[in-house]
Amino acid sequence: MKPSEIKKSIYWVGVVDWTVKSFHGHTYTTQRGSTYNSYLIVDEKIALVDTVYGPFADELIKKIRDIVPPEKIDYVIANHVETDHSGAMPALMKLCPKAKVYGTAKCKEGLYKNYYENWDFQVVKTGDVLKLGKRTLTFLEAPMIHWPDSMFTYCPEEKLLLPNDAFGQHYASSERFDDEVDQAGLMDEATKYYANILWPLSSMILRKLEEVIKMGIPIDMIAPSHGIIWRKDPMKIVNAYLSWAKNESAKKVVIVYETMWGATAKMARSIAAGIADSGVSVKIFDVNQSDRTEVIGHMLGAKGYLVGSSTHDNGMLPTMAGFMDFLNGLKPKQRMAAAFGSYGWAGGAAANIEKIIKDAGIALAMPSISFKYLPDESEMRKCYEFGKEFAAKL
Repeated sequence: MKPSEIKKSIYWVGVVDWTVKSFHGHTYTTQRGSTYNSYLIVDEKIALVDTVYGPFADELIKKIRDIVPPEKIDYVIANHVETDHSGAMPALMKLCPKAKVYGTAKCKEGLYKNYYENWDFQVVKTGDVLKLGKRTLTFLEAPMIHWPDSMFTYCPEEKLLLPNDAFGQHYASSERFDDEVDQAGLMDEATKYYANILWPLSSMILRKLEEVIKMGIPIDMIAPSHGIIWRKDPMKIVNAYLSWAKNESAKKVVIVYETMWGATAKMARSIAAGIADSGVSVKIFDVNQSDRTEVIGHMLGAKGYLVGSSTHDNGMLPTMAGFMDFLNGLKPKQRMAAAFGSYGWAGGAAANIEKIIKDAGIALAMPSISFKYLPDESEMRKCYEFGKEFAAKL
């Protein structure tokens, strides 16, 4: 693919990774692939904002060569040290050894610990400005969005925000802009990205967003380092982030369960029927048959969670235990939940689930419900009523 001019003399020189299907050590599935976005700004001075994942360094360099010789790059802006954005730096810097690298103090530390290269590094802080000629770049530290080294780069003359991972999505496409792709798919990927990576950082994200809004900087394009560039309505994703960061949710329920011989699955369906018949939207997921990244994406927008498991060794089944550990790390706020399950000679799964619900800071809406072996007709009716009661509490 050729470079794409996103603004006058500003080019996307990134890479589309069509085949990647997992990220972050297989904790995140990327069914739509991804991109590693890099941006070349050609002015009196030439700046490259972020690079790409190391295995694609040659493709990045070829795109740069289509515009200018890499040797002419004056500045490399490192918004984030993670290797999917900095991995091509060693290969690139061999071609432009006189280029100065700009990033936060934490970025300097992280780049050295990843590549052990003594590049000419300029530490920047919020408000620092780099003059390129007709254009300037202003830097805004954004620690923990989503690493300690993260920062945003802003070009005021172009009203262009380059925020690295913020506002991104794992979305492979031959198109570059939001108005060129399916909106439902785009927002689905943006939602999953926030839910699985940024959710536990919501309080810090909210403060940073409010800071940026208070600064009153005009933005007519947001070019993240993963996925599609927002040009039609950049405030669409900003407003979505504001809502997610405030932990706003809808009157919806997500039921997640793991079953051994079908009893817990049967309970889940009856509970769901009670919720649906109460006029509340509900979705059911079997953790052994579902994509966890998708499930967490649905949980971001739902007010209520119901979690069920058969009992195994006095606790949850193992896949559910792993799922609950991941959910605990996300620390959802302003949500409510309850537990259910089945057991053979002894219980324990529901109590384990309740403990993790409380540890995660989720409100326990009501006591759990558990039945021995396969629930009979009267017990199934209790599951139905359990669902109706939970829906009422929303």
